[in-house]
Amino acid sequence: MSSLDENRILADLAAAGGLPVEEIEPADALADLGIDSIRLMGLIDTWRAAGAAVDFPRLAASADVEQLVGTVLAAVPSR
Repeated sequence: MSSLDENRILADLAAAGGLPVEEIEPADALADLGIDSIRLMGLIDTWRAAGAAVDFPRLAASADVEQLVGTVLAAVPSR
């Protein structure tokens, strides 16, 4: 079973953006968090290692944090 859950994803986003996790809101755009394509690729590698079958085009198309979290969680087997 994967340890990947919403809290882990938010913590990973916060770390990548250099922000406290408490400052991340569901409606925040990734760019507003400082998540550019290079940082997103690093996050994808992290989430793949945790068991999510995610890819760059789908995650880069996420309009906001809420959509990204949903996409990542949907890509975890047996969820």
